[in-house]
Amino acid sequence: MAGRGRTGPRPTEYAWLITGPMALLAVVCSTVVGLVAPEPFAGLPLAAVLLVTMVAGGIPVLNFTVRRQSIGVTLTEIPLVLAFYLVGPLAVVTIYTLAAVITHIRHRFGPTKFWFNVARAAAGASLAVLVLQALPPVRGVGPGTWLTLFAAASMVILVSITSVAGVHTLLQGWQAGREALRKSPPALLAVAINIASGLVVLILVATTWWSLLLLAGLVLALALVYRAYAQFFRQHRTLSDMYDLSRAVGESGQDGTLPDALLGRVRALMQAEYATLWLPAQGRHPEVLLTARNDDQSLLDLARTPAALRERARAEGRTVAIGRSLTTDLDLRGVVAAHRVKDVIVLPLRSGQAVIGTLEVANRLGDSNNFARTDITLFETVAAHAAVALENSRLVDRLRHDAHHDTLTRLPNRRRITAALDEAVKIRAPGEVVALLLFDVERLRQVNESLGHAAGDKVLVEVADRLRACAPSSALVGRAGGDEFLVTLRLESADAALEMAARMRDQIRDQMMFDALTLDVDTAVGVAVHPDHGSDAAILLQRVDLAATAAKSVPGSVQLFNAALESRSLRRLGLAGDLRRALDDGELEVYFQPKVTLRDRRLVGVECLARWDDPAHGTVSPEDFVAVAEHTGQLGRLTEFVLREGLRRSRDWAHGGHPLSVAVNLSPRTLTDPHFPARVGELLDEYGVPAQRLTLEIRESGVLDGTDRPIPTLRRLRDLGVRLSVDDFGTGDSSLAHLRRLPVHEVKVDRSFVQGMATDPGDLAIVNAVVTLSQQFGLAVVAEGVESELTLELLQDIGCEIGQGFLFSRPLPYERLEAWFGAQVDPEAVPAGELPRLRVVP
Repeated sequence: MAGRGRTGPRPTEYAWLITGPMALLAVVCSTVVGLVAPEPFAGLPLAAVLLVTMVAGGIPVLNFTVRRQSIGVTLTEIPLVLAFYLVGPLAVVTIYTLAAVITHIRHRFGPTKFWFNVARAAAGASLAVLVLQALPPVRGVGPGTWLTLFAAASMVILVSITSVAGVHTLLQGWQAGREALRKSPPALLAVAINIASGLVVLILVATTWWSLLLLAGLVLALALVYRAYAQFFRQHRTLSDMYDLSRAVGESGQDGTLPDALLGRVRALMQAEYATLWLPAQGRHPEVLLTARNDDQSLLDLARTPAALRERARAEGRTVAIGRSLTTDLDLRGVVAAHRVKDVIVLPLRSGQAVIGTLEVANRLGDSNNFARTDITLFETVAAHAAVALENSRLVDRLRHDAHHDTLTRLPNRRRITAALDEAVKIRAPGEVVALLLFDVERLRQVNESLGHAAGDKVLVEVADRLRACAPSSALVGRAGGDEFLVTLRLESADAALEMAARMRDQIRDQMMFDALTLDVDTAVGVAVHPDHGSDAAILLQRVDLAATAAKSVPGSVQLFNAALESRSLRRLGLAGDLRRALDDGELEVYFQPKVTLRDRRLVGVECLARWDDPAHGTVSPEDFVAVAEHTGQLGRLTEFVLREGLRRSRDWAHGGHPLSVAVNLSPRTLTDPHFPARVGELLDEYGVPAQRLTLEIRESGVLDGTDRPIPTLRRLRDLGVRLSVDDFGTGDSSLAHLRRLPVHEVKVDRSFVQGMATDPGDLAIVNAVVTLSQQFGLAVVAEGVESELTLELLQDIGCEIGQGFLFSRPLPYERLEAWFGAQVDPEAVPAGELPRLRVVP
């Protein structure tokens, strides 16, 4: 069974459990003294004078600091020693008790504390006079009298210390009582000094009453000295505390602990029970309401200050102070009294002319102490420092936030994702993987170029919102930069990561409206997981980039990283320098693949294809070295090399009586070069080849990219007389209707559809539609990948004009192509001006 131990301090009303016994002790001791003392009320006129002296010595509290510890001292023991010697014992009890009553009424203590202090004074005085009666009677002012009076006065302080420790133990526990006893030696020292001073005064008075004049002058001089000391010490302490506050606030503003450093020191500086910081919600910053309370190590999320005062200070932009001598506003006094607050100061914190919050202190420590107007000036200085520190802290926080977040989407950026990924890798649990998903938004460049960057930004913001909405709550979604978004989370396996990526891609894939324009948002997704694909964030980011790049080659796909992707990337990296050397040394070759009319098998031209056999790398695929050329600035040299070789061979064939057209593939990047058409014209003139014998082939994704960017270059090439062909048609998302606005002459159906015609009715239907519509638009059609007689017959049936493929010939170097000519062309003479006719290929 759970224990029923006390979990908090008892109410102050429990102090009556000690007040009552002390009052009973005072009554018992006084009764005994009254019975045994011969004249218990002797010297009443003098007792009245001593009463006034006790009240005068008990109201002011003299504060001294010894080794960073503050000691509060009253002078009541001095007249008490005189009373023990000069008046009757019960008169001493009476005036000492009355002095306590008057003093505590002056300090406006609550009933519980008031009666506790009165009972303590009465019990201490009655016990002292009882001890005095038990000791030998005092005679003269010699050492014997000193000891007797010292023993009697010690009873007063003994009762005081014991009762205070007892009430602390009763209300707050034994630790509080022990702490009260531990702090008693300075008080005992002060009492001992007062008793000794009282004995000195007694000796002077016993010698001559005229000594009172000298004592009065001495007291006045000491009062002036103490006043100067107190003022100097207060200023010194204030400056020291302000310096400590400024330094602590400056240091804590960088690490986010400003409220802790600020409130504790403000509370200590203002000697308040509560110090509160309130900052209303602003932008992404939530509301802050934190309070430092006396004897509480942590900050509280509450405030003792009434909310009405806070709102008035914010609305009026001025200080609101409620206390004994601070305001005459009865309404505000009523509000404070209703919240059981003694006094309070609320200061607005300013940033320029705007109020950004409030700094508040409530309940000056000590029942007799209250905030004064001089405290407001000091507090305003503190508030000015605090306001600057808060603004700097928020600025640092904003800079730190901006350094780790994307300004457009407000998502974490690559730096933040990298840090989170490293942390996730460190704390990964057994049996789970840390998945990294990269979403690459497709066709964003076309949106920027067609509709402007504002539209592109809207697309990115929309994709960010959709990713946030569909990602699991445990995932961290960020923007890597450009059109790439990252998502990291923990899953049970790589297969689960692939499923998650596919599901998220499907959920964010939807139409987006821009005024009257509708866009389809789609992404290519790369996936990498720890520990399978990398041991840290840097490697995972590198490999997920490779996976996303591979995914872009198949529109709308999700690609899991594999080692082949990295080896290919490394291979391309190593090819950069070798490609430059190969171009310089003429190591690249041009192969030629025949293009044949399907109806009568006449050779109409060849497609020029670059090939590279490197001594170190072996046979390098065109896809690899073309990509390297694009990224290393060598694309222009590579294109010109193929153009020169093709035009040179076309010129030679024409001189030999076999004029053949040549086709050269262009990269989409070439169409962005405004000088390319002029260079083509120069090469045609240099080799003397008619422009109509040159066909430039551009992949569908390059010529039909959704923008008008390639059209000016295409028109200039058409004006030269060059034929233009759309390569790999059907693999993208464009339709034949888009071709109507482009200056092209030919469409090449992608090999994937042609090779599937004989087995897949869908592929047959696609090729049939492309051929029919192209012919209606006046475009020639070339079928790639013709590899069987059945495919040839199907193409003839649907009216396709030209084909190329392994059925006729593989790409061949020039020497083998010449031999192929001799083997395939009919030996009968070819009429002048006609194209050579091929034999039937078995």
